[in-house]
Amino acid sequence: MGAPARTMSFVQAPYDSLPERPRVTHPYFSSEVRTVEVGSRHFGPLKTHVRVFGSGPPLLLVHGLMTSSYSWRYVLDALGDNYTLYAPDLPGSGSTDKPAVSYGAEETAEFIGELMEELGIEGCPLVGNSMGGYLSMRLALIKPALVSKLVNIHSPGFPEPRLYALRAALSIPGMRAALSWYVRRSPFRWAHRNVHYRDESLKSLEESRVYGAPLQTRQGASAFAAILGDTLDPRSMARFQAELTRRTRAGVPFPVPLLLLWAREDPMVPPGFGPRFKDRIPSAQFEWIEDASHFAHVDQPSSTAAAILRFLCG
Repeated sequence: MGAPARTMSFVQAPYDSLPERPRVTHPYFSSEVRTVEVGSRHFGPLKTHVRVFGSGPPLLLVHGLMTSSYSWRYVLDALGDNYTLYAPDLPGSGSTDKPAVSYGAEETAEFIGELMEELGIEGCPLVGNSMGGYLSMRLALIKPALVSKLVNIHSPGFPEPRLYALRAALSIPGMRAALSWYVRRSPFRWAHRNVHYRDESLKSLEESRVYGAPLQTRQGASAFAAILGDTLDPRSMARFQAELTRRTRAGVPFPVPLLLLWAREDPMVPPGFGPRFKDRIPSAQFEWIEDASHFAHVDQPSSTAAAILRFLCG
């Protein structure tokens, strides 16, 4: 699958020195492309970009903030040997429509369920990374019948002080428009600066262009600002944590089998969130992925895919 990893822990190379192609090969661009129209209660009719790969029972892969279905490129082969993978671009991201609406966590989690119903894959397992893991947990709480098992890879979900500060800043009139303008000035460089790997030598111009492309337009950059301010609203996270606490105190387990898959290093989401989630959800399984970070499925795709398969097939 390409050359072995060369560790460059969070040290970003200059954008102008990035190689055209990633040094590790992947099958993402050979995957099937589907455009699925979802009649969403909140987002309205939404043309949703979905990548399909592999064979077997369905498995839904949910990406995080600043990324898209491309995020899963290095685990497609390993997971696709066992499952038919469905990797959508979430509303406002990638090649999916970007309506000018709010992007709250509750509404976006509900959309994931609406997409599953449109695809006819209700009751399948989910794997979510970062914001996608947080949203998938919320979907499992709202509509557990849609999810058979869930893997959360290093998600946010605790109302940190910095998220309150971000929420306050983005609530200032004109601030979201200003952020949108700033991102549009150099979207490819923005994508490079704001996606972090433990092994930064995995980056390429290909990746920056995939993640930066939707930020080139006013609509795409505005949707990004809305996701940043709405989906990561700490007040909503506080309600989410209160629900987890209530269930634990009442002796009610998380509604579906859950694996918390965490890395020990991460400049984006504190690694301590993993053990904190485990404390809040005693029924969950917990596992560390070594020599990885926020995007463990990029830093360590083999060990990440192996952990996912042990949980899903075990």
